[in-house]
Amino acid sequence: MPTVDELQQLLRGVELRVTRPRVAVLQAVYTHPHADTDSLIGAVRNDLPEVSHQAVYDSLHTLTAAGLVRRIQPLGSVARYESRVGDNHHHVVCRSCGAIADVDCAVGHAPCLTASNDHGFVIDEAEVIYWGLCAACA
Repeated sequence: MPTVDELQQLLRGVELRVTRPRVAVLQAVYTHPHADTDSLIGAVRNDLPEVSHQAVYDSLHTLTAAGLVRRIQPLGSVARYESRVGDNHHHVVCRSCGAIADVDCAVGHAPCLTASNDHGFVIDEAEVIYWGLCAACA
């Protein structure tokens, strides 16, 4: 878990202004991987009780656009956020309880899957979601 100074440095590194809500949201995403927005609002309010819903939403949007946070949304789920960015990893989702875990790239370098027909696109990422039952639900 990065320190507050390290989180501030991450923000400065992508030329974002350092604000208390941004630092708190980034810290919450690191602390609670794959959390939804409501869970992150609750986590942020533990440290910053006066923060508004809108400030958290705006911070998540800004952090995602800057590449510091990754937004995922498995089918049938609300948006979730994680701090693991830039490595083209995948996810496994429990069909019963909705638990989500990271899965490293299937094979080789990103995008780790080769499309049967790229239709002229220069493909740089593959998004794979594995579905099943977690150990607790199985």
